[in-house]
Amino acid sequence: MRLLLLFLVAFGNAWALPGTVFLSGARHEYQRYNNCGPVTLGMALSFWGSRETQYQIAPLLKPNKNDKNVNADEMAAYARGRGFGVHLGVAGDMNLLKRLLAGGFPVIIETWFVTPDHGGMGHYRLLVGYNEALGLFNAFDSYYGPKVTLRYSDVDRLWQVFNRTYLVVYARGQQDKLAAILGNRMQEGFEWQLALEQARRETQQNPQNAFAWFNLGTTLLRLGNAPEAARAYDRSRRIAPSPTLDPRRPSNAVANWPWRMLWYQFGPYEAYYQTGRYQEVIALANDVLGRVDDHEESYYWRGLARKALGSLEAARADFQAALRYKPGYREAAVALQRAQGSR
Repeated sequence: MRLLLLFLVAFGNAWALPGTVFLSGARHEYQRYNNCGPVTLGMALSFWGSRETQYQIAPLLKPNKNDKNVNADEMAAYARGRGFGVHLGVAGDMNLLKRLLAGGFPVIIETWFVTPDHGGMGHYRLLVGYNEALGLFNAFDSYYGPKVTLRYSDVDRLWQVFNRTYLVVYARGQQDKLAAILGNRMQEGFEWQLALEQARRETQQNPQNAFAWFNLGTTLLRLGNAPEAARAYDRSRRIAPSPTLDPRRPSNAVANWPWRMLWYQFGPYEAYYQTGRYQEVIALANDVLGRVDDHEESYYWRGLARKALGSLEAARADFQAALRYKPGYREAAVALQRAQGSR
């Protein structure tokens, strides 16, 4: 009976949606170097009246101008600090995106992104509309412009790489309206259970889907099961990379994931660290830092692994490097303090 009710609710919601939606009012802005996150957040906030651009947001979110990644939780914290409401979720789906847009909420999604010149990388997009007949979302894209359209199937394929993470920022008076759309998704932990079910289903449907296994690892880690998470990441990294998602791949990359994968997602570091696989943490971090020498998260996790192996001076140097590139990195500051106390 419960499954039937859920089916009827989902079926009813789908049919209740308008055929086309386009939300006007957001301001488009093209990104400067590595400013995808700050720009996309600024565009979303502009829908609710904010005048902040990347030139105000980026220096606070990424003190290192060359920072390769601003995490979605950092963007969420920034919006909260500016007085906006925030819902940061995972395990989204097409119907959810359309319901949010139909309800008047632009949505930031975190996706994979491929350019001929630079290869594959992470990228945020702001969805502002959809056309059901054409099967297209309308997006404000900080790289390509304000008139981008994305096929539903392409969105889901590229969004899956990031566990279908989505971010909704909103004016405080909109909370009840948003809650009516999200329902149980607003309950703490509910979406991580959805993500677990989704990842398990997708690994069973296609055992060669590396991102389904990666998402399973990330979700199990979040739910407190590091050993199973590490095994899921192991399955993921053994699957050959898709050349369409990882062109210009270096021949000496140490894992089969897209070579920039650990610029954005750090679950493998944590899962391997928690299960005592310190040398693998170091090898993965070395691979990242051998290509970009200012990746603070890789310094942090390599420092923890080195400390666990007794290399205290090297660990302290890593924590100091993490703080040099991100002075407000609280975890690195705590780790450095503890390492200094171990003299």
